[in-house]
Amino acid sequence: MPSTAQETNENKPLTEILNQLQDRFEVRFNYASNLIEDIAVKTPDDAVSLQGIIDSLKESTGLNFIFLSDGVITIKAKSTVLCGYIRDKDTNEPLSYTTIQYNGKGTITNEEGFFELSIDDASHIVLIRHIGHRTIRSEARLFNTANCGVIHMIFEQQKLPEIILSHYLIRGMHKLDNGAFQLDFDQFSILPGLVEEDVLQSVQALPGITSIDETVSNINIRGGSNDQNLILWDNIKMYQSGHFFGLISMYNPQITQKVALQKNGTSAAFTDGVSGTIAMSTDKNINPGFQGSLGVNLIDANGFIDAPIGENASVQVGARKAISDFFETPTYSEYFDRIAQDTEIESNDALVTNSDIEFDFYDVSLRFLYRPGDKDFLRLNFIHTADEVVFNESAFIANDEEVRASSLDQTSIAGGIYYKRKWNDSFETEIDVYETDYKLRAINANVLEDQRFLQENIVSETAARFVAHNELYENFVLRNGYHFVETKITNLDDVDDPIFRRLEGEVLRTHGIFSEVDWSTSDGNTSLNGGVRFNYLGKFRRQLWEPRLSFNQRFLGNFNLEVLGEFKHQNTSQIVNFQNDFLGIEKRRWQLSDDMDIPVIQSKQGSMGISFQKSSWLINAVGFFKEVEGITTQSQGFLDSFEFARTSGKYDAFGLDFLLRKQLLKWNLWLSYGYLNGTYNFEELSETEFRSNFDISHSLSSGITFSTSKVNLAVGANWRTGKPFTPTAIGNDIVDGDINYDEANSDELEDYLRLDFSVIYTTNIGKKTTLRTGISIWNLLNRENPINTFFRVNPQNEAQQILQESLGITPNASLKLIFN
Repeated sequence: MPSTAQETNENKPLTEILNQLQDRFEVRFNYASNLIEDIAVKTPDDAVSLQGIIDSLKESTGLNFIFLSDGVITIKAKSTVLCGYIRDKDTNEPLSYTTIQYNGKGTITNEEGFFELSIDDASHIVLIRHIGHRTIRSEARLFNTANCGVIHMIFEQQKLPEIILSHYLIRGMHKLDNGAFQLDFDQFSILPGLVEEDVLQSVQALPGITSIDETVSNINIRGGSNDQNLILWDNIKMYQSGHFFGLISMYNPQITQKVALQKNGTSAAFTDGVSGTIAMSTDKNINPGFQGSLGVNLIDANGFIDAPIGENASVQVGARKAISDFFETPTYSEYFDRIAQDTEIESNDALVTNSDIEFDFYDVSLRFLYRPGDKDFLRLNFIHTADEVVFNESAFIANDEEVRASSLDQTSIAGGIYYKRKWNDSFETEIDVYETDYKLRAINANVLEDQRFLQENIVSETAARFVAHNELYENFVLRNGYHFVETKITNLDDVDDPIFRRLEGEVLRTHGIFSEVDWSTSDGNTSLNGGVRFNYLGKFRRQLWEPRLSFNQRFLGNFNLEVLGEFKHQNTSQIVNFQNDFLGIEKRRWQLSDDMDIPVIQSKQGSMGISFQKSSWLINAVGFFKEVEGITTQSQGFLDSFEFARTSGKYDAFGLDFLLRKQLLKWNLWLSYGYLNGTYNFEELSETEFRSNFDISHSLSSGITFSTSKVNLAVGANWRTGKPFTPTAIGNDIVDGDINYDEANSDELEDYLRLDFSVIYTTNIGKKTTLRTGISIWNLLNRENPINTFFRVNPQNEAQQILQESLGITPNASLKLIFN
C-alpha cells in the first residue's frame, strides 16, 4: 500500500498518463502534441472512474477535455473571452464597426465600441482594424482578459470629412464639414414610399434635389439636367443610373454602404458633374465572418454574400433580377405602364398590333478587398447591369400576317482597381484605374414598310488617377495628383431598306493636375478645403483652371457657417435628336463635345449656409447661385417650337434650401423647402431669355418616422409647383398646318402632390438569422399628377395636348432573410 500511494503521488508526463488511460478504459484521446508536451500531472488513483479522472485533469492542467463520443475524447486549450471597448486615443470616442479578427474568426464592435471574442490559444495574433486608424496586431496573451478594458486606437494622418450635422433628415443621413451629404446604409432607418433602400431615390429626399419626372435617371440638382450629375461607384464613372429605364436605381444597396452627395465645393481631385456629384462607395472593412442575405420583393429577387478569405481579404457579391419572367405583380404593371407612355410600345400605327411584350433586368456587383499589412490596401470592383424590352409588331399585308420583333437593350459593364500605400506616418499614395462601358441599342421594326431601323449609342471610357497625401503639420494635409481620362462615344443609325448607315465616333483625351489643402483647427471648430485643378483638353488644345473651396466654421456652440464655391467643366452630355429615337423609351443619347456645335460645358457655383443644432432641433438654410455655359437645346428636352433647334446657350439659377427637423424619443419629424429660379439664355433662338425647363419654383416635403429595434415606420408628403411648358397661342393654335406656340415656358402644369407610406418589421428567427419584412405604398391617394406635356397636330388639323402622368398608387412588399 505505501508503494501504491507513492506511485499515485508521483508526477508523470501527461502523455504517459493518457496512454495508460487509453489502455485501461479503452478510449482514445485526440490532441495536438505541442499542447501537452510540457505538462506533468499526478498519477490518478486506480479506484477513480474515468469521469472523475477527467475532471481532475481539467482542474490540474487548465485544459478542456471534450467527449466527442463514449470512446473518443478531444483535448483543447480552454477558451477565454477577450472583450473590451475600442476608442479613439485622442478623442476617447467609441469606434463602432471596428473589425477584430483571431485565427479565422472575428467580430465587429457595436455602437458603443464594445466587442467579445472567444480565444483558445493565447499565442495566436489578434488583429484590430478601423478605417482611419492604425491597425493593432498583437498576441492574444498580451491583452488583459481579466476585465473588459478600453483599447485605444491611434488616428492615422489622412483627414476624413467630419460629421457636423448628424441624422440630418433621418437616422443614417448626415451632413459633413466639406459641404457634402452622406447616407450611411449601415445606420439607415426608413424613408416614406420605399420598402428597401434605393440609393438614388434616397438622395431625392434632400432639399434642392428633385426628379422632374419621378425617375432616378433624371435627377435635377438645383435646376440642372441629369447629364450634369457625376455618378461614381467606388470612383468609377457610370453612364447609366437606373433599372426599369429609370424608375429604380441600378446600384445594389446591399453592396453600396455609403453615398456622398456634393452639390458644390467639390474636391479638386474630381472632374465632370457641373451640377453635382453622387459618389457611392462599398464597405472598406474586411469582414471577419460570413454574412449574406436572400430576398424578394414585387419587382426583383436578390442575394448578397460577404465572405472572408483568410484574415487579410474578403469578397462581396450582390445580384438582383426582375421576377417578371415568372409572374406579373401590381407593382410591375404600374412601372411598365409608366415607362410605356407615348412610346412605340403603347402607340404604334393603327394597322399594327403589338404583342408578346417581355421586360427583364438584372445586375451583378463584386468587390474584393485585400490588406496584406498595415501599409497596403487593395480593392477590386466589378459591376454589370442590363435592361431589355422585346415585343412583336404584327400586321396583315396582302391578307398575310407579317410579324417582326422590336427590342431595346441598355447595358453597363465596368471594373476598377484601387491601391493605397502608406509610406510613413505623414505620407501615403493612392492609385485607381477604371474602365467603364455603356451601350444603348434599339431595333425598331416597321412591319408595314418591311424595314428595320437599328440605333446604337456606345460609351467607352478609361481613366487613371494618382494622388499623394502629405501631412505637413498637425491637421494640415497637402494633396496633389494627376488624372487622365480617355472617352470614346459612338452613335449609329442604320436602316436596311433603303440602305442608310451613319456611324459617328469621337474620342477625347483629357489631362488634369490638381493640388489642394485640408486644414482644421485642433478643436475641430474650423475646417477648410481649398484647391485648384488644371485641365488640358488635348483634342481642342484648351486649358481650363478650376478653383475649389469648402469652408466650415462652428461658433457659439450650436451654429455652423458654411461657404462653398467651385468652377467645373464636363465634356459629355445627353441629347435628344427625335422623340421616337430608341423606340421613344430612352430617347437620350450620350454625345461628346466637339468644342463647336456641342461646346464644353462650364459652370460657376457659390453658396452660403447657416445651421443651428441643439438637443433634438435642427435648422439649416443655404442660399446658392449657379451659372452653366455651353448647354445645347438638344440636351434640355424641349417639346415645343425649339424641339428641333440646334444651338447652344447657358442657364442661371439661384435659390434657397431650407430644412427644419425635430427628434422626439423614437419619432423623427422634418419639413424641407426649396426655392429655385432658373433662366435660359439662348442668343440664337427667337426668344433669347426665358424660364428653364427644370425650374420647379417651389418644392416642399415633410415626413414622420418612428423607429425601434424591430419596427420602422414612415409617412411623408411631397408637393411642388408644376413643370413649365409652352402653351399654344389662344385662338390661333394652328398656322399653316403647324402648331403656333405662345411665349416659351409661360405656363406650368398643375401642382404635384404625393403621399407615401412605408413600414418594415425585423425579428430574429435564430441565433444568426434575421427576418425582415416590409410594405410600402407610393402615391397613397392615387393622385394623377401630370409630369410632362406637349402638343401634336391631330388628323382634324387641331392642336392636341398630350399629358404624361406619374405613377399611380404603387404598392410594394419585401421579404428578406439576413445571415450573420
